[in-house]
Amino acid sequence: MGLFSRKKIDEFVSPANGELIHLDKVNDPVFSQKLMGDGFAVKPSDNEIVAPISGVIGTVFPTKHALMITSKNGLEIMLHLGIDTVELNGQPFEMFVQENDTVKAGQKLATMDLQKVLDSGKDTPIMTIITNSDAVKDMGNFEDKSVSAGDKALEITVN
Repeated sequence: MGLFSRKKIDEFVSPANGELIHLDKVNDPVFSQKLMGDGFAVKPSDNEIVAPISGVIGTVFPTKHALMITSKNGLEIMLHLGIDTVELNGQPFEMFVQENDTVKAGQKLATMDLQKVLDSGKDTPIMTIITNSDAVKDMGNFEDKSVSAGDKALEITVN
């Protein structure tokens, strides 16, 4: 490693308007205990969801409650819309991307009808999770705060 070796950094933005929060504040043990991976969550204040990072869309779940994105540095990211929303069979969601699409951070990906989610007794946090944690050198850190979609959320250094 030379003195001037470039760090590989993936910059994440908020996928929605709302409150940026740490995963341990999410009301679901799978996410709050980081069983799927580390990352961050946003409690959304409106229905529009944007890409938390530039990359290539992988799997879009048939129930539209989650999708995968691979970053330029090889991070595998799951964007998970709400808690237990798989049970809603895609009803509150509309997807605007499909597998193999290239997206830019901040580009509209989906909408989630927050009222429909809440009316069905589910919770609405949007989780951005790094599922291949072995690729992460440093997770970086952030403060809980109000954010707008596309605001810088977190910088992750990649191995």
